[in-house]
Order: sequence, then structure tokens, then C-alpha cells
Amino acid sequence: MSSSSSSALKEEKEDEAVKGGELLFCGATCWDMIGRKKGIDGNLVSPTRLRPLIGVDIRYVVSGCASCHCVALDVEGRCYTWGRNDKGQLGHGDTIQRDRPTVVSGLSKYKILKAGSGRSHTVVVTDDGNSLAFGWNKHGQLGVGSVRNEIESSPVRCLVSEVTYTTCGGDFTVWLSSVEGSSILTAGLPQYGQLGHGTDNEYNSKDSSVRLVYEAQPRPRAIASLAGETIVKVACGTNHTVAVDKNGYVYTWGYGGYGRLGHREQKDEWAPRRVDVFQNRNVLPPDAIISAGSVNSACTAAGGQLYMWGKLKNNGDDWMYPKPLMDLSGWNLRCMDSGGMHHFVGADSSCISWGQAQNGELGYGPMGQKSSAVPKKVDILEGMHVMSVACGTAHSMVIVDRTNVADQLEQLDVYDGKAIGEANEPAAKTPVPKQPAKKGAKGADNSKKRKNAKDSSDEDEEEDEDTEESDNTDEDQVNGKAGVKRAGRGRGRASASKNSSSGRGRGRGRTPASPPVKSSGKRGRPRKSS
Repeated sequence: MSSSSSSALKEEKEDEAVKGGELLFCGATCWDMIGRKKGIDGNLVSPTRLRPLIGVDIRYVVSGCASCHCVALDVEGRCYTWGRNDKGQLGHGDTIQRDRPTVVSGLSKYKILKAGSGRSHTVVVTDDGNSLAFGWNKHGQLGVGSVRNEIESSPVRCLVSEVTYTTCGGDFTVWLSSVEGSSILTAGLPQYGQLGHGTDNEYNSKDSSVRLVYEAQPRPRAIASLAGETIVKVACGTNHTVAVDKNGYVYTWGYGGYGRLGHREQKDEWAPRRVDVFQNRNVLPPDAIISAGSVNSACTAAGGQLYMWGKLKNNGDDWMYPKPLMDLSGWNLRCMDSGGMHHFVGADSSCISWGQAQNGELGYGPMGQKSSAVPKKVDILEGMHVMSVACGTAHSMVIVDRTNVADQLEQLDVYDGKAIGEANEPAAKTPVPKQPAKKGAKGADNSKKRKNAKDSSDEDEEEDEDTEESDNTDEDQVNGKAGVKRAGRGRGRASASKNSSSGRGRGRGRTPASPPVKSSGKRGRPRKSS
């Protein structure tokens, strides 16, 4: 991408931030059931307008790959939240779910410019460089210096200053600051080294010598190994972090499974490690885009080429280091975000999505496919200028420029949502009459099965003790459960003599996937409009 086109894109983004646009939503709306039950109802399978935000100029929208709630900011600096609220992550002073975007009254005296969304917490940045947070604080992810209050349902002040940006992982938070020598700070759960301080803060609990826990870090702390660098961009997956410095070098750290860190191995990294692909002539340009999903990472490099790495498909080999995604070569990418296993991109006058989806989060419509292994246009948005995108757990959001597309917007569906406190009533079930047992038939002896089931249940309860509620089984498998683990199960610790000072974590072996079967058909790619 030339310097002239780069400066033009920068001016375009600044203009978009001033005027805002229309927010569209697709995906699951049954917030309390996402990840907890399959086949949920109420999915919006096409990009849909939200009644409370029609005509509101939205300039910034965010969710997170582990989030079941959404945050939107308008041009006046008002903050709207909606979705799951079991830990007070919406900031309304309660734990009542909101189906409709609702202004956070506790932030009314501030002008909010940026926001981040974790699994069960939210962090915002004000125009004067302060940061406030609300939601779950068990691991210190709110950055208030204490875990005394496990839930903060109203905004509280974070212990950071001169903040320019924030983003959240599953249970941790990252801030960028203009303070020299402290350009990046982190707080929260250190389990996989995602805080970047060279340790996972693991120790034996007092009640058992074999039970390992992770000490929360509630006070935001600058990453020492990056003190000499100025970090200008950052993105978080569930348990890993991707950052870019002012020179265009890319750093990753945290959970290393499936190659999501891009270092050709699956080791956890407890401190920032430079990704060797993006060096020399392939450093990232100033207008580069970065993104982190639950199990993968992405960025645009020289010429606007999109690179991805990590777990990109349910079957097939993982990408252990950054590789160009040739399906999007030649497109002018303006924005990108990644959810659990799906991605959204705004490019030229198109909106493109792909990945694994079950709840309509790709926006292909009622007659379209649910998932797509390759990038595919969202047809109903063709010709619209996409200003920003955001992906969460089973949902996606898009901000489009209203200029010259009023008629197209009028044709889109409108979602009203339920009022506060209005319960999601389950469909009435018709009782099934019990069939009488046949005479002479001997009942099956299920005592052994019941005993095995009980033993298994007891083991599960023991394993999950003191851990947070698991909302998504697939995510637990690929990201690990947070907060607690037992010694002697599965993963081995690297010896103290090797890489002791490098911030290197433990290795995770994985049986290599069998090579994918090649199909005879040609691989598709979205075509540009003529």
C-alpha cells in the first residue's frame, strides 16, 4: 500500500470517527443460553438493525472472542451495553440481562472513546485518558488494585493514567498508555503468561500440596521487557496477546496451543516474543490491522496482505506460523475482527465473513450456509461502506456508512428485543405418555452405569471446584480452564535450567492432524465488484 493511499485511509478513519454510522447485528440473541445449550432460538441470521440504535451515530463497537455481551459508543461519547449480565459486565448496577442496547448511566459524565470486552467484564477509556471498568473481578481483571469485590456492577476507576487504548482477553485486560517506558500495562489472570511478565504466578494452595492456583494480578503493571519499545497496537484472544510496536515489529505471548503465537511451536510464552516472519522488509505498516480470535491471530502486512496463524478450521493442519491468506489478496482491507472461530472483514465496498458458525453470525441469511471455510461476501451488505466490525461469541456487529444507502437500510429487518426483566419463556412441551412395560420383559441392570455416572460426576465437580463457570465446551478444550489446575495431569513443566530467564512457558504436545484430503474442485474466493 502506497504512502498516499495510507494517508488517505487515515483521514477516512478520522472522518468516520466524527460522523459515525448505522450499527447492524447478526447472530445469537438468547444471551443466557449461548455456549450452554445447542440449538438455541432467536438467532438473527442476516444483518439486522437494532431498534434503540436506529438513527444513532455509532462510531465504535466492540465485543470479544469470549464475550456474550456487546459495547457500542456513539459520536457524543455515550456508552451502550447489552447482552449477558450475570457478573454485572453491562455496568448498570445490577445483574439483569439486557436484550436492547442501553446507555450506561454511570458513565454519563464522561466522554467514552474506546472500550474492551472480556468474558465477563468491560473496560472503557475516557477522553481525558482515564479508564473505568465493571463486571467480574475474581482475577483482578478490572485493574482496581484489589479483588476484595468479586463483582463490580457499576463503573469503578482503574489504576492507570494517560490511557490511549484498551482491549480484553477472557479474564485479563491490556491498556496502552502514553507514559514513557510504560506504553503497555496488563492486569488479571496470569495462568498462561498472557500478562507478559515472565511468569504465570503459579503456586501450591495452602490446603493441598498438589493443587495449583494462579495468583491474581489486580494492579495494572507495565511489561518490563517492552519498556524500551512504544506499543501502538494490541489485540487479545481468550488467553493470548498480539502487539505491534512503532517500528512495525509484532510480538505475541500467552497460551501457545495450535500455533496461535506464530512461533512454529506450541509452547506458552510468558513474556513478549517477536514473531520472526514480520521483520526486515516485512514489518507492519502504520495502518496495519491486527486481530486475535480464541485460537488464532491475524494481521495485515506490506501491501495490505492478510496473514493468519493458529487454528483456522476444525479439520486440517494448524498454521504454526503466519501465512498469507491468498483468498483476500488484492482487497483493500479497512477493518477486521475475530470471534470464537469466525471472522469479519470490511474491504472496498464489501463485507466479507467466514469461519465456523451455528447461530447466523456470518450473516449469510436464512437461505445461506451456516459456515464457510473460505471468505465469502455478505450479499445483503454489498455496495455498503463498512466502517468497523466486531465479533463476539456467536454474534457479529458491523457499522456501515449511511451515505447513499438509505434505501438498502430500510429493507433490512429491525430487531426490537425484550424489555428489561422480560423472561425468555420456553416453548410449551407436550407431555409424552409413558409406555407401559411389556410383560415378561426383564428390566436392564443399570446399577453399574449409575455408579459410573456418579463417579464421573463426582470427579467433574472436584475438577471444577473454585473455577469459573464454563460457558463453552469447545473453548475449554482449546484454551484450557482458567484459575486452577492439578499437578501431574497432562502438561509437563519445562526444566528450570532451560530458558529460565526467557519467559518461556510449558510445551504442549499435540498429535499432528492427518493431511487433509484434496478435493478436485477449485478453491473459491470472493470477487470484487466491477
